[in-house]
Amino acid sequence: MGNGFKHQVFVFLGVLLLLINQSEQLQSSQTHTLLRLQLLLNYPDILSSWNSSVDFCNAEPTSQVTVVCYEESITQLHIIGNKGTPWLPRSFSMDSFVTTLVKLPDLRVLTLVSLGLWGPLPGKIARLSSLEILNMTSNLLYGTIPHELSSMTGFQTLILNENMFSGQLPEWLGSFPVLTVLSLRKNLFNGSLPDSFSMLENLRVLSLSHNHFQGELPDLSGLTNLQELDLEDNAFGPRFPRLSNKLVRLALGKNMFRSGIPSKLSSFYQLQWLDLSFNRFVGPFTLSLLSLPSITYLNITDNKLTGMLFENTSCNAELGFVDLSSNLLTGHLPSCLSDSKDAVFLYRQNCLATGNENQHPLTFCRNEALAVGILPQRKKSKLSKFSLAFGIIGGIIGGIVLLGLIFMFVRRLNANKTINKPTTRLIREKASIAYTSKLLSDARYISQTMKLGALGLPPYRTFSLEDLEDATNNFDTTAFMGEGSQGQMYRGRLRDGTFVAIRCLKMKKNHSTQSFMHHVELISKLRYRHLASALGHCFECYLDDSSVSRIFLIFEYIPNGTLRSWISGHSERSLTWPQRISAAIGIAKGIQFLHTGIVPGVYSNNLKITDVLMDQNLVAKISSYNLPLLAESAGKVGHKTSAPPKDPSNSSRVNYEDKVDVYDFGVILLEMILGRPSKSRNEAQILKNQLQVVVATDDATRRSVADPAIPGALLPVTLLPNLHSSVSPSISDNFQGKGSTNLISKTKNSLLPGKILMYR
Repeated sequence: MGNGFKHQVFVFLGVLLLLINQSEQLQSSQTHTLLRLQLLLNYPDILSSWNSSVDFCNAEPTSQVTVVCYEESITQLHIIGNKGTPWLPRSFSMDSFVTTLVKLPDLRVLTLVSLGLWGPLPGKIARLSSLEILNMTSNLLYGTIPHELSSMTGFQTLILNENMFSGQLPEWLGSFPVLTVLSLRKNLFNGSLPDSFSMLENLRVLSLSHNHFQGELPDLSGLTNLQELDLEDNAFGPRFPRLSNKLVRLALGKNMFRSGIPSKLSSFYQLQWLDLSFNRFVGPFTLSLLSLPSITYLNITDNKLTGMLFENTSCNAELGFVDLSSNLLTGHLPSCLSDSKDAVFLYRQNCLATGNENQHPLTFCRNEALAVGILPQRKKSKLSKFSLAFGIIGGIIGGIVLLGLIFMFVRRLNANKTINKPTTRLIREKASIAYTSKLLSDARYISQTMKLGALGLPPYRTFSLEDLEDATNNFDTTAFMGEGSQGQMYRGRLRDGTFVAIRCLKMKKNHSTQSFMHHVELISKLRYRHLASALGHCFECYLDDSSVSRIFLIFEYIPNGTLRSWISGHSERSLTWPQRISAAIGIAKGIQFLHTGIVPGVYSNNLKITDVLMDQNLVAKISSYNLPLLAESAGKVGHKTSAPPKDPSNSSRVNYEDKVDVYDFGVILLEMILGRPSKSRNEAQILKNQLQVVVATDDATRRSVADPAIPGALLPVTLLPNLHSSVSPSISDNFQGKGSTNLISKTKNSLLPGKILMYR
């Protein structure tokens, strides 16, 4: 029996020694892993106490370094460096770093903040299958979120703030069943949010601020546990998101929201922080937001919110910050805010009756409110549904009877007279893009080529001011292209991705929309292969008298610069002679269309080589022409030449205006041939004389005068004959009509000695 007892003791001691040995081996392995991480992190000062003799599982935690163990295995690792830590050396490998990390298989919480980590996040981090919380804030990680993370269904918190991650968020990111915190602030993510985000039922914090997200948000009203939603500084919109009323913090500032604030927001009784600033919210400001039971911060600055404030408006006593600046609010300051010494209350650039010079006049807010489509609210009737319906029916019956009596009285009184009441014609702002029957019958020439010349362009249409603001980011300075005699020019991108050039004309005289419709009809016909064609227009009106304040003309965007940039002094991208001949043909066809393709023709266009743009296929397009609409701006936008004649049928005047454009075309041809601009009319005359002398000489002489940007090229004596023969027969013959001359023939003959495009 004694021997049996001794045997059991020996077995127990053996097992104990084995367990101790395994524990020492495990602890030794983890220690080696941590010391390897210290090496890969380039021995930061915060890890200076780490060495092989440290018992990491029992080490005293600090604010920057904490190691937590469970049953002698590391389950939590927190390493927090100093803000602004520089990149780790070029020898650092994020892949090697993560390879070392995964040797701590029981990690549940991993915090690596401000350590200078750089590179893409390797997908092998998903081998930490027990990981529940990952925080890698304030590093230099880039690329996309690795797809391998989708297998970590136990994720509860993912924080990747202040890195350089990019791309769109994957759909699988919304499939984590227990995810409670998703924070991706200050990265380079773009695109829209996946619809799968609406399935994150346990989500409490969603922070996506300072990225490049855009578009509509998915329906988040089912996320009943969501307490913080931070979407600041993106391009979400235009509609207000659908949310649960359990939110505590809501930050939507600096986005593209353009809708009204939903009345449901007044039922967000747990809401403490509300930021709607720097958007385009419209409609009434809900005063009850000031008295929400938990509200402490409210910011609605820089929107288009309307409404009247009252002195007796109630506020939450804990409200410490309110910014109502740059809206369309009227009335008086609430005494609950203006009398507070502790709260910060900002209200500049409204129409409040404060006597403060930072307020607009009341008419400003009324007109601006109407400009964004906000109509004055009517008082609600206190009638019951029954009485209201009864009143409507009674009014209809009474009106019919009254009209019948009036009709009978008028008929008897004017039995022998015919009443001619003028009808009112509703003038549509949307101009037709089709050629009318009168135009087809009156036009001197409309070739099949011209009819089909604008194929490929979107239909001409009326744009809303919202469309243009969206295309130019509210006419941001980065979209501004310049200002000239024909107004301010902006570059924009429509929602379908089309790039456009937007010309803004400020109108000085008081004219209604209808008075400009004949101009719009003309502009809508300027759609041709060799013109910067019109795509649409937009009127902005004063609401007090319906007169037009600004007109926006939308043209196709020509991306390849001016013709001069492809000719004069730019040998690295100079046009060849065939390309120049093609461009000359295009300019001629463009002028031809302006003169005869529409009625009345557009003459005296003051064409310059800088007015000819080259598209992506090096097709020449005339971008500036003499629109009658420009004269209506009366000083705000100068008219390029003298006003058009009162009688367009006057053949001598039309002949003169025809020759004006032909002269300008000749000056352009001079620069295309010689490769240098003429800065004055005298210089153009000198260049013309030089060209006349060498046209009939030998090849060597012509070669010395031709554009040196094309080495070895002969002066194209046959440029204009080629130009003449390259134009389709229908176009070559079209200038034989009444009151016109042949542009191609005139240009061709004018290069002969003694006649070179100088008609003035």
